[in-house]
Amino acid sequence: MQAKKRYLILFSAGACLILLFYFGGVHVPTSRRNSNRRDDRNGYHPSLWPHFSDPLQPFIPWDQTETEDDNIHISPRQKRDVNSGVYKGKRCRMESCFDFSLCKKNSFKVYVYPQQKGEKISESYQNILSSIEGSRFYTSDPGQACLFVLNLDTLDRDQLSPQYVHNLKSKIQNLNLWNNGRNHLIFNLYSGTWPDYTEDLGFDIGQAMLAKASISTENFRPGFDVSIPLFSKEHPRTGGERGYLKYNTIPPFRKYMLVFKGKRYLTGIGSDTRNALYHVHNSEDVVLLTTCKHGKDWQKHKDSRCDKDNAEYDKYDYKEMLHNSTFCLVPRGRRLGSFRFLEALQAACVPVMLSNGWELPFSEIIDWSTAAVIGDERLLLQIPSTVRSIHQDKILSLRQQTQFLWEAYFSSVQKIVLTTLEIIQDRVLQHMARSSLMWNNLPGGLFTLPLYSTYLGDFPFFYAALGIKPYPKFTAVIHAVTPLVSQSQPILKLLAAVAKSQYCAQIIVLWNCDKPLPAKHRWPATSVPVIVIEGDSKVMSSRFLPYDTIVTDAVLSLDEDTVLSTTEVDFAFTVWQSFPERIVGYPARSHFWDANKERWGYTSKWTNDYSMVLTGAAFYHRYYNYLYTNYLPTSLKSMVDQLSNCEDILMNYLVSAVTKMPPIKITQKKQYKETMMGQTSRASRWADPDHFAQRQTCMNKFASWFGTMPLVHSQMRLDPVLFKDQVSILRKKYRDIERL
Repeated sequence: MQAKKRYLILFSAGACLILLFYFGGVHVPTSRRNSNRRDDRNGYHPSLWPHFSDPLQPFIPWDQTETEDDNIHISPRQKRDVNSGVYKGKRCRMESCFDFSLCKKNSFKVYVYPQQKGEKISESYQNILSSIEGSRFYTSDPGQACLFVLNLDTLDRDQLSPQYVHNLKSKIQNLNLWNNGRNHLIFNLYSGTWPDYTEDLGFDIGQAMLAKASISTENFRPGFDVSIPLFSKEHPRTGGERGYLKYNTIPPFRKYMLVFKGKRYLTGIGSDTRNALYHVHNSEDVVLLTTCKHGKDWQKHKDSRCDKDNAEYDKYDYKEMLHNSTFCLVPRGRRLGSFRFLEALQAACVPVMLSNGWELPFSEIIDWSTAAVIGDERLLLQIPSTVRSIHQDKILSLRQQTQFLWEAYFSSVQKIVLTTLEIIQDRVLQHMARSSLMWNNLPGGLFTLPLYSTYLGDFPFFYAALGIKPYPKFTAVIHAVTPLVSQSQPILKLLAAVAKSQYCAQIIVLWNCDKPLPAKHRWPATSVPVIVIEGDSKVMSSRFLPYDTIVTDAVLSLDEDTVLSTTEVDFAFTVWQSFPERIVGYPARSHFWDANKERWGYTSKWTNDYSMVLTGAAFYHRYYNYLYTNYLPTSLKSMVDQLSNCEDILMNYLVSAVTKMPPIKITQKKQYKETMMGQTSRASRWADPDHFAQRQTCMNKFASWFGTMPLVHSQMRLDPVLFKDQVSILRKKYRDIERL
């Protein structure tokens, strides 16, 4: 029996070999020489060690290569389709389709093509262009540009849309700087049209980068394209409304657990998920409403559920649902993106994503697992149980992160555009790119400039996360604008008092006076170095320049006529060490909304309420000098320099915009105001009759640029321990403050 099995196996093996030889599946080489000749004839070469002496071939982008072998297998029609496809450069990456040499000359600058006569531009695209032109990246010289943005409206590429721009292909090809799209950025919100809504833009983008909404992971080119959110034409250009989470509700549950209200598509792409939502809707804590009552001929296609759905749809107010739900469903529509996404973020309603294959906005930098629930369209029935299983601590964390992301990156067109440009800049300047911690934590990547530093410990916002403290010394910067004619002048008394502080490392006198510098012997002898810097331009903004001589984290900004004692300086610095990201100081001011004049007002009345601490006597982190100089537009700084006023207001706007918090006011001697107002110096701003009117104007000009009022009111004042308490003066550390 065993012998028969062996014979059967041998017979089967032999039959298989015969069949393989017959059909050509196995080739037996006759000799090495014949083998090599056949290999050469077939275009195949066996693997050999590389010849390092061979010259390197010049680099040719992959999408420009073309061989005879490729043409053999591609028909003319296929080649036309490839050449006209939107993703001809689907394999493009920064290394292959971006010219880094253009960015080495003038760093990262962006050029916008000048608008041509007769070309229509939508309001949304005009907002995008205005945001770029108003940013620090903009240049009007194409020779200095690293990145180019079209003046042709590419936002809406739906051929059925009234915003669709015809003949875009030929118009782009005629641009003299196009260069097959290299170093170009194209913005797009809508692509494709009914019925399939593909991602085709209708023209060849070449090697250009896409900043696109509703982009799929299949077509998204990682590290090259940028996924942006879908936003409406009503989306504000600057500023934008704050998030709706005014205070943290504990526990963080709301009236509804999960809500959605939107269109239901009866046929075509995007209809499957929304058509199935009624299976989950329970009219109690899960309210998912759809309507098929949209479009001109909706009644021709309505199904048996339309009437019932429409009636249920009309019972609920969308905003009431949005503001009273813990989770908001964000299913795909005709395209992958949806307006519901940004609406949910602003409302602190945790987005539950149901759009398989959507590359989420700014996914390169944002960790969406900390602000959203990523669902699967195929597992719709599991969504309610999934969101109910999320712990309340996690829900609170998710809601807080939605507010941060909304205000940092999505609340205005300007922030969306600037985030896009900052992402590309990080790719270009990889050695100075922001870390994920910078992007996903307050104050966000837009206010954390990597050109200042890439070390988190150099920024005041990350001390607590890193478990470190600021340097325990400060640098005093005294702004001098009047000549030194007497040894009894306030600036000399101020210099002596500050120098006696145990925390003072050095004193810098910024000489912005028209008179020559005083001789060295005119300055009093102190225990700390005194450095006199003569301002080149002698303008008001120069007091906030990031001077290299400032080596400490803390800066004590002082006007030359400020009157402070050593004790007051010591206590103020001690307080600042606990709030290094804020302005901490003495003279406080406030803002208010004047309903009659419909503008912001400025007041110097001494009340319990304040929103600004003037930089005539205040501590702040030196990073704000860099931010003031490099983040704020030239127009605002020029206004300050022309008026010789409002620089302290602008600094308060900036710091409050970054921190979303008010400054810190500390104990102040009662006679401070009278002392300041009593100064008779000719150059004193307090004696200028136009001083107050100018500051009113500044308030509104600054608010217009920020797009909102960043200042935050506060009624908190920090006093020394036992301040004014009826105990022995010997038990008080800062006893001299009470005597002033």
